[in-house]
Amino acid sequence: MVVKRSISGHVAETTLEFTAAMPTFGQQEVMSETRDSKHVDTNISASFEKNTQEKAKSVRINGMLDIEESLQKSLQLDTGKDDSLEKSTEATKLAPADHLWTTDAEGAVRLRMEADGPNSEPPTLVHEMLLETVQLHGDLPALKWKEGNDWTWLTYTDYYELSRSAAKSFLKIGLERFHGVGILGFNSPRWFVSDIGAIMAGGFAVGIYTTNSPEACQYVAENCKANVFVVENDKQLQKIIQVWPQLPHLKAIVQYSGELKDKVDNVYTWSDFIEMGKDVDDSRLDEVMASQKANQCCILIYTSGTTGQPKGVMLSHDNITWTAMRLKEILKIGSPQEMQHQAVSYLPLSHIAAQMCDIWLCAFLGATTNFASPDALKGTLVNTMKEVRPTMFLGVPRVWEKMMEKMKAASASSGFLKRSLISWGRKVGLEANIAAMKGQSHPWSYGLAHSLIFKNVRQALGLDRCQHCYVGAAPIARETLEYFLSFDIPIYELYGMSESSGPQNINVKDTYRIGSCGRSIPGCSSKVSNPDEEQNGEVCIWGRHVFMGYLTMEENTRSTLDEEGWLHSGDLGIIDDDGFLTITGRIKELIITAGGENIPPLFIENAVKAELPFISNAMLIGDKRKFLSILLTLKCQINESTGEPQDELSQEAVEFFHKIGSKSTRVSEVLISRDTIVNCTIAEGIERVNQKATSNAQRVQKWDVLPQDFSIVGGELGPTLKLKRPAVLKKYCDRINSLYCDLTPPSSS
Repeated sequence: MVVKRSISGHVAETTLEFTAAMPTFGQQEVMSETRDSKHVDTNISASFEKNTQEKAKSVRINGMLDIEESLQKSLQLDTGKDDSLEKSTEATKLAPADHLWTTDAEGAVRLRMEADGPNSEPPTLVHEMLLETVQLHGDLPALKWKEGNDWTWLTYTDYYELSRSAAKSFLKIGLERFHGVGILGFNSPRWFVSDIGAIMAGGFAVGIYTTNSPEACQYVAENCKANVFVVENDKQLQKIIQVWPQLPHLKAIVQYSGELKDKVDNVYTWSDFIEMGKDVDDSRLDEVMASQKANQCCILIYTSGTTGQPKGVMLSHDNITWTAMRLKEILKIGSPQEMQHQAVSYLPLSHIAAQMCDIWLCAFLGATTNFASPDALKGTLVNTMKEVRPTMFLGVPRVWEKMMEKMKAASASSGFLKRSLISWGRKVGLEANIAAMKGQSHPWSYGLAHSLIFKNVRQALGLDRCQHCYVGAAPIARETLEYFLSFDIPIYELYGMSESSGPQNINVKDTYRIGSCGRSIPGCSSKVSNPDEEQNGEVCIWGRHVFMGYLTMEENTRSTLDEEGWLHSGDLGIIDDDGFLTITGRIKELIITAGGENIPPLFIENAVKAELPFISNAMLIGDKRKFLSILLTLKCQINESTGEPQDELSQEAVEFFHKIGSKSTRVSEVLISRDTIVNCTIAEGIERVNQKATSNAQRVQKWDVLPQDFSIVGGELGPTLKLKRPAVLKKYCDRINSLYCDLTPPSSS
C-alpha cells in the first residue's frame, strides 16, 4: 500500500511573534511523526505490497522491478532470534597489510587498533552497519523528500533492498572491483542508493561536484577508472558524453531524474537501470559483498583542487563505520525508538562533511535524512527547515551568516518596543550561555527571555527541536557565534577534513568554548607540530579515521602522512591545556611579506568584518608584497534563482548606511560616487583593526571595494561557500596590482 501524508499544523501563538518580523520565513509547519504507515516515493520509484500472512515482501520499483524474495531470507526478520548480523560480523576479515597507507586502488592498510577503548572496536563493513539498522529499525523512515506539497519516504528496509537492487544492476553493467562509480547531481534518495549500491557491488562511490566542468569530471573519471556514471539530468549527462571518448573504462551512464532527451547507446534511465539487475542472482551480489575487507577502500572524496589537481582521498569501510560510531558516542544519541533524529541534506554530497552526516551517521543512528530542494542555498533552505524541524543541523559559515543577516534585517524593521525587548533578551541570552560555558547557573531572567524571545526565534528558523547545531568546512567569525548564542542557539564548531573522514575535533553541549573547535573525538589524538613562541603550529591528527592515502599519488601521500602515521593537516592551530583546539589559519594561505614576516590572514579578515558589519567578504593581500592590502565586498541582495549577487545592497547594509548618513542603496552608487561617508567609515574601521596589530607589518595599508560580492557562480567561493583565494587573486589581478603601483603606502586609505 502506498500512502502519502501531507504536512500540516502550526505552532501555537506565543507572547512575542518573532516570525511576524521575519516575513521571509513564512508560516511554521510541523512534520507529522505518525509512523503507522509506510511512505514510499513514487519518483524514486517505489511501491511496496506487504503480505502479512506470508511474511514475505514483493518490491516493485517504477512498476518494473519485482523482487520475489522473502525478507525472512535476506534480513531474518520476524523469525525468532536474529543472527544474520552476528554471522556477518564474524565473517568480516581484514586483508593482509603491513603499512598505514597505500595509494593502490586494490591496496589495504593496517588499522590503528588498540587493546581497549574506542580503538578496540571490531572493524565493520558499510553494508553491515546499514543491515544492523535495518534489523533493529527497519520500519522507520530512512529517506524523506517532497513531491509537490507532500512528503514521501522510504523505510530502512526499503532503502536497503533498493540499494541491493542498484548493486545488482551495477554488476550487470560490468562494474569491476576497485573501479569508480561517479555520482553527479544534487542530493536525492537515488544519490544515496547509487552510493551504497556501488560499494555493495565492490566499486568505489565517487561523488563529483555539480559545478565541475566536463574536463574536471574527466580528470576524476580517469583517476578512479570509472566504469559507470550516475547523473541527475541532461545538463550533467552532456558533460560526461562530451568527454566519454577519452574515458576507456567508462561502460555506461545512468540518468536518475527525468527522461532522456536523446537515445544514446549505454545511457539508461533510472527505471531501465534498476530493471537490468533483475536477472542477477542474489548469491552473486552476496559473494561480492562477502569478499570485501574493512581495511580496503570503498569511497573516494576528491579535494577541491584549488592548489593543484584534485586528489582522491581513499576512505576505507573502517574509516566510515568507526567514525560514525564515535560521533554517536560523543553526541550521546539514544535509540530512534525513543526519538528518531531528523537531518536536512543540502550540502554537496561530494564533500565529506555532508556525506558523513547525511548518509553514514544517519544510517548508523537510524535517523531520517530529509532532502532539501536543489535551490536550498539560494534561499529556500529555511522553508525546508521549518517543515522538517531538524533535531541536528550542520551549516557552513555562510549559511549561518545569511540567517543572521535576515534576522538582523527583520529586527531592524520592528517597532521600538519589540527591538528593545529583543535587545534585552539577547543580553540575557549571551550572559546565560557564557555562564553555562563556565559551569555557572543561568541568571533568573533567562526563563522569561526564553518564553518571550528564544522559543519564538527557534521556531522562526525551524530550529525549535534542534539539539545539535554545528558549523564546519570553513572558519566562522566570532560575531556570528555570539549573535546566535545571544538567542540561546549555541552553534558548536567542529574541525576535520576529508583525510580524517570528516570530524577530528568537536564541541559538545557539556564541554564547549566559543571560538574553539573543541576536543578530539574519542580514540583520536591531536598535536601541534613545530610550534612557535605562542604555541601556534601545524595541526597533526592520529586515529582510525585517518585516510588510507591519495589514489595513485604516492608523493602527495608521503608528504601528508609522516613515518609515524600522523596526518599533517596543513592547518595552523593552538591546543590549550584543556585540549581545546583553535584554528588560526592555513599554512598555504599564510602571507609572507617581502620583509619576511609570516601573517595568517584569517584573524585580520574577521577583525575587519567585525568592525564593519556591512562587509560581506574580506580577503587580505600581501604575499611577497611590501605591505598589506585588503579586498572588500559589500553585503547585497542575492538572486534566488541564479545565486548571483545583485547591485542592490542588503537591507542590513542600507540600514547601517542610513545611520551614518549615507544615502547609497546600491554597490554601484558607493563606487561611482565615491561615497565619502562610506569610505571614511571603512578607513576608520580598518584603522581600529590596525591599532590592535602586533607589528607594523600586520597593519592594512590599502583597501579596495569590489563591484560584486563573492559567489559560487562568480568562481570566488567553492561548493561549500569556502573562499577560493587563488581564484580571487587571478580574477582581480589588475585591481590588486593597482594597489601596489605607488611604492610608498599611505597611513590610511
